[in-house]
Amino acid sequence: MMPVNIHVNGTRHEIVAQDQRFLLDILRNELGLKGSHFGCGEGNCGACMVLVDDVPVYACNTPLWSVAGKQVVTVEGLGRHGAGAAVQCAFIKHGAAQCGYCTSGMVVAATGLLINCSSPDGNAIREHMARNLCRCGSHLRVIRAINEAAADIGADQP
Repeated sequence: MMPVNIHVNGTRHEIVAQDQRFLLDILRNELGLKGSHFGCGEGNCGACMVLVDDVPVYACNTPLWSVAGKQVVTVEGLGRHGAGAAVQCAFIKHGAAQCGYCTSGMVVAATGLLINCSSPDGNAIREHMARNLCRCGSHLRVIRAINEAAADIGADQP
């Protein structure tokens, strides 16, 4: 076991854990951040998605050692970022969550998209969000919410 330094939602943590532990396990069980959910465990559904240096990644199959020294942002920390706050507000306004299980991963993924591409078109949004599964069928509301968040972010820029 080796200590690993990671920054989660702006706070530095030194985690002593076995090399094979995954980021999702650390976030939920060591740091008490329960917003990211365990879905498939294989990086296929997106329920566990977090941002690592502003890029959406599946936390369920990301080894802890691979995020050493990087900035990790969970759904709990998104409100501090302009894009994250805009996405959260738009998801609420458009009722883009049904059961809510996939919602945190979708909000994280959408925020990552808007951080890296402030004006995505409909195709770019659908392509990016294809990594996130929703069994309740809220995808159309999710796309509308992301479009609105992108427009809001664009309106805020000079």
